[in-house]
Amino acid sequence: MLRLSDGQVESLWDDVLPGEVRELPQDLAALDVLLRDLVLLKPIASQWRAEAVSHGRPTISMESYVRLMVVKQRTGWGYETLVREVSDSLHLRRFCLIALGERVPHESTVRKLTRRLGADVVEELTRCVIAKAQREMRLKPRAARIDSTVVEADVRYPSDAALSLDGARTLARQALKLTALVGTDIGHVRDRSRALGRRLRAISRTVGRRTGERKAQVLALTEQADRAERVSAQIKQRIAGEPIPDRLVSMFDPDARPIRKGKLGKPNEFGYVLQICEITQNTRRGARGFILPASTMPGNPPESKLLPHTTRELERLGLRPREVALDGGFERRPSTEALARLVPERVFIAGRQQPGSRRTQRRLARYRTGAEGRISHLKRSYGLRRSRLKGQAGMRTWSAWSILAYNLDTLAIRTT
Repeated sequence: MLRLSDGQVESLWDDVLPGEVRELPQDLAALDVLLRDLVLLKPIASQWRAEAVSHGRPTISMESYVRLMVVKQRTGWGYETLVREVSDSLHLRRFCLIALGERVPHESTVRKLTRRLGADVVEELTRCVIAKAQREMRLKPRAARIDSTVVEADVRYPSDAALSLDGARTLARQALKLTALVGTDIGHVRDRSRALGRRLRAISRTVGRRTGERKAQVLALTEQADRAERVSAQIKQRIAGEPIPDRLVSMFDPDARPIRKGKLGKPNEFGYVLQICEITQNTRRGARGFILPASTMPGNPPESKLLPHTTRELERLGLRPREVALDGGFERRPSTEALARLVPERVFIAGRQQPGSRRTQRRLARYRTGAEGRISHLKRSYGLRRSRLKGQAGMRTWSAWSILAYNLDTLAIRTT
């Protein structure tokens, strides 16, 4: 049964607390005022299954759940750490609307709710926050800056042998479960993961040798570690020197893909491409705006391919920025065509010759560079660096909570 709010959460215990304990820190107090608007919770009620709204065991308060997730994204804690820290902190308890005499929800409850609600609900919450800023703060964005980044998958650096080992372990576990259901009469499944582990360690030792034959030895040992069908095909393609356009890099996060962005520090990253669009009221230094629900596709799509999705998001919110600043990876013609429906006065692409004065070019180039700083801010302070949820859907949910937490902080700063 859906429960949006618990109503009054204070108890007699709160009366004996000192005044400084009852008062929230300034940042949490500003967020508390914003999140008391139950209009922001309407997307949860509208997306909840109709037959489960008034039947079944009651859920935890959605008001408390959203606050718990905002704290989680702002701190970078895992679910278990989140529950433990909220239990021990009077300020966090008061912010999450959990009375002193009540137990904090179990970490599995919070985790399962995150999966159940998914990315669509959280993205709708983000749209509600932006609409609130438009309605109550007269937000009229003048400019938008758009750039793409890689959200890393929660996987180790992939190798063919390690994937084969993971495949063997996965097949062995599933076979044991099947044997428990149907009995041992159908045959015996042999677990080869220990043998594959020995071969993987042999590969590691071979890599450390300083001989000219180490590559041939590594490929020979890797070919022997062939168990999973798809990994087997990849190994054979690599040994034959053939390109692998849709390479599997993890048995446990099959949607993650290798992505090359030309970075010196990280030439290869493994995860997902996310396009971030920030709308601001001006293009001055330090401009901070609101971030739209991010656009993404499986694999490694070019930036111009994601731009139509970002444009539709701007149209959906009724936002028509006068100036749009893009990264140098955007192609001129597809970008102009995708943005044509917004009718911007100026589209700036970094590193390309543009019409206009030199002063305007410098201003927009400086403004566009701020997109990289904003992405770094999201990764450092809101957990966008690595998705701890598996799969494309999990990454969308994770990034949606990161963006929502950032937008709430932005709105709180503007209202204080």
